[in-house]
Amino acid sequence: MSLAERVSSMEEFDRWRDLSPTGSQRRKLSFNPVGTWVPPAANEEPVGAFEVGKVRRAFQVFAAVIYCLLAAGIVFGYAAIKPVLISEGVYADKCTEKEIEKGVRVCYEQEIRLNFMFTVAAVSTNVCALPVGTILDRYGPRVSGIIGSVFLAIGAILFAFAWDMKPFDGYIPGYFFLALGGPFVFISSFQLSNAFPRQSGLILALLTGAFDTSSAIFLFYRLIYQATDGKFWPKKFFLVYLVVPVFILIVQVLLMPALSYKTVGELVTQAKDTSHDEHDSDDDIPDEEVEIVREERRVHRESVISEITSLLGSKDANKQTQQEEEKKRHSGVWGALHGKSAPQQIASWWFVLITLFTVVQMTRINYFVATVRPQYEYMLGDAGKAADVNTFFDIALPLGGVVSVPFIGLILDNTSTTFVLSLLVSIATAIGVLGCIPHMWAAYANICLFVVYRPLYYTTVSDYSAKVFGFATFGKVYGLIICLAGLFNFSQSALDALTHKAFDNDPLPVNLMLLFLALVIGIVLVVFVWRKSKTLGKEMLREEARDAMEGERLMPGGEVGPEGEGQGQGQGQNGFSRVDYGTNGTASGS
Repeated sequence: MSLAERVSSMEEFDRWRDLSPTGSQRRKLSFNPVGTWVPPAANEEPVGAFEVGKVRRAFQVFAAVIYCLLAAGIVFGYAAIKPVLISEGVYADKCTEKEIEKGVRVCYEQEIRLNFMFTVAAVSTNVCALPVGTILDRYGPRVSGIIGSVFLAIGAILFAFAWDMKPFDGYIPGYFFLALGGPFVFISSFQLSNAFPRQSGLILALLTGAFDTSSAIFLFYRLIYQATDGKFWPKKFFLVYLVVPVFILIVQVLLMPALSYKTVGELVTQAKDTSHDEHDSDDDIPDEEVEIVREERRVHRESVISEITSLLGSKDANKQTQQEEEKKRHSGVWGALHGKSAPQQIASWWFVLITLFTVVQMTRINYFVATVRPQYEYMLGDAGKAADVNTFFDIALPLGGVVSVPFIGLILDNTSTTFVLSLLVSIATAIGVLGCIPHMWAAYANICLFVVYRPLYYTTVSDYSAKVFGFATFGKVYGLIICLAGLFNFSQSALDALTHKAFDNDPLPVNLMLLFLALVIGIVLVVFVWRKSKTLGKEMLREEARDAMEGERLMPGGEVGPEGEGQGQGQGQNGFSRVDYGTNGTASGS
């Protein structure tokens, strides 16, 4: 099989790419939600992985996994560090005299302010996709990583000295900057999957697993804090944590690529490009030397083709392509709105329903992360048992993400989108029901389902967006979904107030309300996608029949259009979307 045929769903050149601008301007596939048409000359070209030594690329992947493990999603370990902050008296000055006399573990205003700190971090992590995409596309992964390291350093310094800054509140801005730093270092690392195209799925799984596991950093710190009877207090921890942003900065400057690695499609296009064999400047070269120079260029190009072929591999390429086509057919929704403009897609029910579903589910997820211990303190009526549930949650949250990643990929690749959405709604409903049962077994079962559901939910939303809306508008549409869902997470503060004031700390009414909303929206979404998938399936069969008839008509000697027409368009510097959702269905969820 020729190298030109090595185009799978990782770098699918859709027939709708012909809608792109012609001439010297080409639309680059981008994770930039606010991208614009930019002439190629405005951006530096990505680098081919074959141009960098294998050992160096391996160290780049290893370093990225390490710093993602230490920084990418650290703020989602909030439930683990919250008891430490309460023990250290953070926001204890907000407590009333009556609450102090009662000796409550945490008072109302203190609880609200601490949870608001996490809410701000969760919202900023999602909204941050907008500037991260822009900076990544325009300036490359190194600049993005350096910015992330700076934000992490600012967050650690603010948090470390927050106890000395009163009356200035350094906790919320400190946690905010820690949250901002994560996406900058995490998203910019995804282009490293192109460093070893044949192992791209494994690399993405490692990076995603590192993100999920990073929430355990605060758990390890809490264990050290408790083992030292509070002597290793937060100021010492966050000063030590400054080693992480320093490490990221050094790695970015000395090891990481300044530009993203080329995607599979870009490598294929480069290998087929013969335009550089002859130059306009050849007119200035003596006739007897022109052929020698051109031969040298041809030999160099063939050497590059050999290196690219070695990088991509050709074994079982046809089988892989067939498998990717099968995945598309399994989904039932592939190409539903491909070729439509972003405004047209945003105005569709496909967008409205998945956005509503995402808003409600993300609010439920982050609300539970922030309030897991007080919820079970009320329902179980035992602070000790609630602490045990909290500890189990702190351990299960990172492990659940790591364990579930490969199974999520299998589910997304081998089942229909309707089935996956039905599974999400079913698990979410089970979680809601278990969250209302005041027993330890129900609490543990609830957490076990929750930690598996969380990565499945985030990955499904991104997978849905890629399959339904396509990659040409992926950054804008998916970025807007996550951004809106993140902004609505500010409702957590209202839910907190409602629980404490209106329902006297009883979490049941709020949980039932969220359960009902999620169930209704989820059912509507599943029914809508199921009906549309039936229509799309019929259209696909008719199209395949037309293609078969056309092929038979042309076979006696007819000609097909030029090979590769429309190809070579739509690649982006970061190569994020194609690899992430086409290979194993994993994503950067926060």
